[in-house]
Amino acid sequence: MKNYDREYDTMQTAQMGNGAARHVLTGIVVGGVIGATAMLFLAPRSGEEMRAEVRDKALELRDRTADTVKDKVSQVKSKADHITGGVMGKAQGLKHKGQDLLVEQLDRASEAVEAAKKAIQEI
Repeated sequence: MKNYDREYDTMQTAQMGNGAARHVLTGIVVGGVIGATAMLFLAPRSGEEMRAEVRDKALELRDRTADTVKDKVSQVKSKADHITGGVMGKAQGLKHKGQDLLVEQLDRASEAVEAAKKAIQEI
């Protein structure tokens, strides 16, 4: 019972660690965006310059995000193709193995039938 409790505590700690890291990372990203926006608004510039810079930064962020998403989608597709290929290969292997076993069983059955025919003819 004690060993089970330790394993449960270890699993809980690992799960909390992953969730906590994700929350910290999210906080850093959100804080960075808020800080950058505040810096833009507090900078001594005209409204038109600031709007142009905010627009440019937003477009740059959109482009970087789109590139990141494309890269991740490409990685996922590649891994899915790899997994699919592996599964298909294993399925083909199992199919051939099944066919080989079937042929062996048919050969054994044929031999048994032939042996039975000989035994009947000898009687």
